[in-house]
Amino acid sequence: MKRSFFFSSFLCLIVGLLVGSLLPMPWDKPSVPAAPALSHTVSVQSSDANSVGTQTPSNTPPLDNSSNFPLLNAACTVVRALRQQDYSTVASFVHPAKGVTFTPYSTVDPDSDRVFSREEIMNLSQDTTVYTWGTVDGRGTPIEMTMADYFKHYVFNADYTQAPQIGIDRILMHGNALENLKEAYPQGRFVDFCFPEQGETGEGLDWCSLKLVFENQDSNWLLVGVVHGEWTI
Repeated sequence: MKRSFFFSSFLCLIVGLLVGSLLPMPWDKPSVPAAPALSHTVSVQSSDANSVGTQTPSNTPPLDNSSNFPLLNAACTVVRALRQQDYSTVASFVHPAKGVTFTPYSTVDPDSDRVFSREEIMNLSQDTTVYTWGTVDGRGTPIEMTMADYFKHYVFNADYTQAPQIGIDRILMHGNALENLKEAYPQGRFVDFCFPEQGETGEGLDWCSLKLVFENQDSNWLLVGVVHGEWTI
């Protein structure tokens, strides 16, 4: 009788362990979606050289490297939101007073670059207005697109969550266009998501980049500029 009892107890214990391993109870906290792994090269501007490699005057103050991680985190969050077309999240980063300025070809031009508010970015998908964003490189014709079309061509034209190179306050690739980002945003810092080359036969002319410019306000990084980069004539 005792032997039968112990055998039954042992059998129940084994069955319980097997069921528990196959069907674990949800005791753990809900998992949080992980950010895309940054299996990329991340470079930070050094204090003695600017983004295109020429020497910076010795009186230039060094960068505040302690804020690199919060800045990069904000930029990656915006890029993920762009990939998911989650414009509410993108809008939450837009500067509430300055809005966000969009530049189609590296050179920031206050006279032609368009500025949008948080509310306008939040309602991007529903906005069917055709805006003029500047001029097409090499043609001189106006860039006339809705916000959604502009985002496809001049913001998220590539999956920048997979960009192989990321620069913090460092412009990784540049062509003939004037790189005046630092002059246009003297209080800003930026993250450059860059595809140096997208094809095997591109000969370095098919690179593209997305530069997100932020300004710090009350310890929050707020989006003030979105600069598209590519090879230009």
